[in-house]
Amino acid sequence: MNAYVLLAIAIVCEIFATSMLKASVGFTKLAPSLAFIIVMSASFYAVSQALNQIPLGIAYAIWSGLGTALTALIAVFIWKETMNAYTVTGIILVIIGVVLLNLKGAGH
Repeated sequence: MNAYVLLAIAIVCEIFATSMLKASVGFTKLAPSLAFIIVMSASFYAVSQALNQIPLGIAYAIWSGLGTALTALIAVFIWKETMNAYTVTGIILVIIGVVLLNLKGAGH
């Protein structure tokens, strides 16, 4: 399987797992707690497989950066958390950082 497809799967799993972490209410609810453990494990597995073809710095920047930015958006739209100028700026800076790291990697 293509390494970037695996990385995308890892990101989707991370986002879902993080939402389950929120839903677990501090690991006091069994179903979301188990879902978090299983899906986050799948995320780590997928990213570990992607690392066979993608350099660590690039893969981790994409995985954590896009995971963070998309999780922040999920927090707003699903969990009804508020977003302000600092949140938007932070998300934009994370995405810019991921793009810059990938440009560095492309010229590698």
